Amino acid sequence: MSPETKRILLADDEEHSRRIVSHYLSQWGYTVVEARDGLEAAAALGGADAPAMALVDWMMPGMDGIQLCQYVRQLTDRPYTYLIVLTAKTDKGEVAAGLEAGADDYVTKPCDLAELRARLKVGERMLNLERTLANQVITLRQTLDQVRQLKQLIPICAWCKRVRDDEDYWHSIEEYLHVETGTDFTHGICPHCLENMRATIPR
Repeated sequence: MSPETKRILLADDEEHSRRIVSHYLSQWGYTVVEARDGLEAAAALGGADAPAMALVDWMMPGMDGIQLCQYVRQLTDRPYTYLIVLTAKTDKGEVAAGLEAGADDYVTKPCDLAELRARLKVGERMLNLERTLANQVITLRQTLDQVRQLKQLIPICAWCKRVRDDEDYWHSIEEYLHVETGTDFTHGICPHCLENMRATIPR
């Protein structure tokens, strides 16, 4: 799994519970960032180095888990954060409200460790998929930008066929396209040129 998706925020105002869960998260290979209340959690998730995953208690001072989920979902200028809510609530309506507020999943307290680990693995898979798709979109945009650039008028010498770049330097077509698009070339002789060459050879 990506190191990026192995960083997790654990937000719980109950110190004993937080220490136990943090211990197991570390054993499972996660780098744990702890928060003692909702405000500390919001600061961590709103920062530039925010963890990709968050395990947050429903009931916390300052900002509860649901408010925290709503806050994170308003942060649209950053990679997706996978949010799991820890809750003692079992009412389906309350759980549904948490999911509607932006939580991706929930685990009932006290935590079943096997269930918690399985749900974290689901979160990792989702995050890795999201990161992969995001990188593919970036690559596609870069490719489209290169295509658009090539569709523009390219200054080319009518005599030697060299191409002038933006800094007024002249390059061979092969060199120019390699610099602009990363494209490499193999060379051959087309049938038309081959026939012309043969016509110039004395017999």
